Amino acid sequence: MFFVFVVLFAILAKYAWPYIIRSIDDRADLIDKGVEYAQDAKAQLEKATENAQSLLAEAQRQQMDIIREATQMKSQIIEEAKKAASVEAKKVMDAAALSIEQARKESEQQFRTEVSAFALQIAEKLMRKELSNDKTQIEMIDKLLNDIENKN
Repeated sequence: MFFVFVVLFAILAKYAWPYIIRSIDDRADLIDKGVEYAQDAKAQLEKATENAQSLLAEAQRQQMDIIREATQMKSQIIEEAKKAASVEAKKVMDAAALSIEQARKESEQQFRTEVSAFALQIAEKLMRKELSNDKTQIEMIDKLLNDIENKN
């Protein structure tokens, strides 16, 4: 039995052992390549993660810049609108004041015209009453002519 074992061992050592060793070496190489590939993939993933984080940080910074600019633009637009409204309100107020002043002057002129017309009507009635006879008419004309001569 020992002899069979030795013969079997020698046959296996000569023919089967190199194939087994070669298979084990190939398998070890395949495992090493898999580990190497996994390490490369892990490194690429870490690099991609870092890149994504930097891109995300940049996007957030840009977002903050855009929000800041939008806030500034909003404030500027509101301020410009307030100024424009103020200018427009001043124009309206000035136009209203001018219109009121013109209406006051027209009313004053109309009042003066009406008062003058009433005064003339009253004076006419008084003159007719006083100058109802010829003697008072002549006296009045003489008095007016004397006043005119005295002024010149």
